[in-house]
Amino acid sequence: MFRRSSLDRVLRGLAIAASPVGYVTRLRSVMGTAKLKAVPFEPPPLPNAAPPTGNSLVLAAGRDLRLDLFRGIALWLIYLDHIPDNIVNFFTLRNYGFSDATEIFIFISGYTAAFVYGRAMRERGFIVSSARILRRAWQIYVAHIFLFTIFMAEIAYVAATFSNPLYAEEMNILGFLKQPDVTVFEALLLKFKPVNMDVLPLYIVLLVVFPPVLRVLLWQPACALIGAAAVYLLALHFDVNLPAYPNGVWLFNPFAWQLLFIFGAWCAVGGAQRMSALLQSRTVFALAIAYLLFAFAITLTWHFDSLQAFVPNWLGQALYPIDKTNLDVLRFAHFLALAAITVRFVSRDWRGLKWPIFQPAILCGQHSLEIFCQGVFLAFAGQFIISEWSGGPLVQTAISIAGILIMIATACLLSWYKRMEGRSQQQRQRAKASPGNLAGDEA
Repeated sequence: MFRRSSLDRVLRGLAIAASPVGYVTRLRSVMGTAKLKAVPFEPPPLPNAAPPTGNSLVLAAGRDLRLDLFRGIALWLIYLDHIPDNIVNFFTLRNYGFSDATEIFIFISGYTAAFVYGRAMRERGFIVSSARILRRAWQIYVAHIFLFTIFMAEIAYVAATFSNPLYAEEMNILGFLKQPDVTVFEALLLKFKPVNMDVLPLYIVLLVVFPPVLRVLLWQPACALIGAAAVYLLALHFDVNLPAYPNGVWLFNPFAWQLLFIFGAWCAVGGAQRMSALLQSRTVFALAIAYLLFAFAITLTWHFDSLQAFVPNWLGQALYPIDKTNLDVLRFAHFLALAAITVRFVSRDWRGLKWPIFQPAILCGQHSLEIFCQGVFLAFAGQFIISEWSGGPLVQTAISIAGILIMIATACLLSWYKRMEGRSQQQRQRAKASPGNLAGDEA
């Protein structure tokens, strides 16, 4: 159960976290006085569109390449983190703070979903936009089942060929090998998930419940965000999660992670503009830097036993456990601090987004569903090579680089195929802004 001390830590963390300084006060201000200016070029809502609100929402115009860039980088980091006993893992985000690439991926998914389907809901109405969201959720569900089938075959083949049952045990597929009929049925219900396949089920569930949430976001964004925070706190307090098969619960509790997803959606429908002055504050910047340094110092104690003596007992009791399953507030605050610093230095029109060095990551971010699925296969292949041939640091580095290069090549191939379809530049922009791509294929 979620203890009172943990609840106190949540509330205290929300008060001291870097980015959301004064956040509760700011939310109250938003509900009371904040008004956003309407976008000049935004067409008036159709007769069947969502009801008008007192707050005219600002939906960002055009494609934000920052989302593609950081989504692509997050996919690379997820791939590297999925390879155990890999020296390159030491350079990923999770070793230098409380959060990791998962927070980046979920936040951007919420942002892009609200950006695309928010326009559709305002222009086409609730029913049409909801149908598009559910269609995308179905497409991702089909991709998940396809990934599950191929992944099971890959692991089972390797385990049988090399007479090493540890692969089946490490990848959590022993139940599948013993009772394939029951396990497949549970996989269809999203209750059975092999190792490294937990992100897509979370995204599917978040999309399924997203239509009414998006309607509230377009109507009263502050209420939607407060509601998400309330669900988060209730889930922690009552220890609510979805059951997994054959035992346990979901690795990513959707009742907790929905807060980050909806926060990203809130930013897309005007929250980012509301926080712009706050994010440019020197005080917020200083607090964000201080919090990141604090998190870095704590994570160093995880790798060097000699440094653990510098963490007082009272501090360790207040910090631990830093729960990933329930999106610990320290992880959330760490992501917010990273986001605050990133937004301060990487603007929407930053010239670096056109530099050739960033184009591979942008391409991968634009085809995230395919790249994520491929990363799952490549991570297990890398684990297999390292385990069977006792790969040293050079082999581990080569596997890591080769996997990323394969992901880049796949993204380039997918982009080339789209160009060969004869799409003009305007057609590609419309396709990227359609729910079939930006909020699914590319989220």
